[in-house]
Amino acid sequence: MIQKGAEPFFFSGGSHGVLLLHGFTGSPADLLLLGKFLHRQGFTVLAPRIAGHGTTEEDLSRQTAEDWLDSARDGYAMLSGCCKKVSVVGHSMGGVLAFLLAAECKVHRLVSLATPVFVAPERGADRLPPLQFCRGRFVPKHRRHMEKVPDAVNETYLTMPLVSVHELFGLMHTMTEKLSSVDRPALILHSVNDHTADPKSAAYLAEHIRTERKAVVYLKRSGHLLPLDKERDKVFSMTAKFLLGKWHFHRSKKRKETEEAQAKGSPSGETVERKRD
Repeated sequence: MIQKGAEPFFFSGGSHGVLLLHGFTGSPADLLLLGKFLHRQGFTVLAPRIAGHGTTEEDLSRQTAEDWLDSARDGYAMLSGCCKKVSVVGHSMGGVLAFLLAAECKVHRLVSLATPVFVAPERGADRLPPLQFCRGRFVPKHRRHMEKVPDAVNETYLTMPLVSVHELFGLMHTMTEKLSSVDRPALILHSVNDHTADPKSAAYLAEHIRTERKAVVYLKRSGHLLPLDKERDKVFSMTAKFLLGKWHFHRSKKRKETEEAQAKGSPSGETVERKRD
């Protein structure tokens, strides 16, 4: 049974669809404020419920990383059926799923919100028991109370299954192996005060994806829950600006040299135009 307020949501808008992917043990409610904001900007928005989330901890323990990725794939397929182009915004584990989608699908643009490559040391990931000792074991999950958010945000799971933590870590590892296949424009947002996903994750992601059209922005007054925290309005506006194609990318030295070389070699000395989405 789905928890009240944890249902998927869909807002019909323009031909540019945005797939919103929530994080581990969260629900679509975590992204509802962002979804409403993007819809007001003219986007069609879909936030699916990732398998095992918004139900019970026991249900989550029965799902695999592939089940979670299939939930994201299904959402992408649904939006692709009604929109000319689809961008993906993922928070935390949803960001991991977003990078994996971008590696295998024709994603238009990608926004990463606190996507983990490395877990913050204070989370004690190094103390996770081997998988064979985790089955049937649940540990308390602490999450601070958020103000002025949908009710379902503060009604998250009180415990988390350790087998699911292993699935999450496996999913993160798979993402790192696929980053070199991500060639779509990417905006990577992370807080320097993130005590769940280590802030150095942002630089790693930017360094290992293939696209030159990428930007990293560090926030200073937020924690891990970027779509809900103190700077959420800033997160929303930056996300919309990026998805609308209004973000100015700074060219790397390597890209600048390549473009200058191409311009010199073009017929009649004509300028080679920079490709923009």
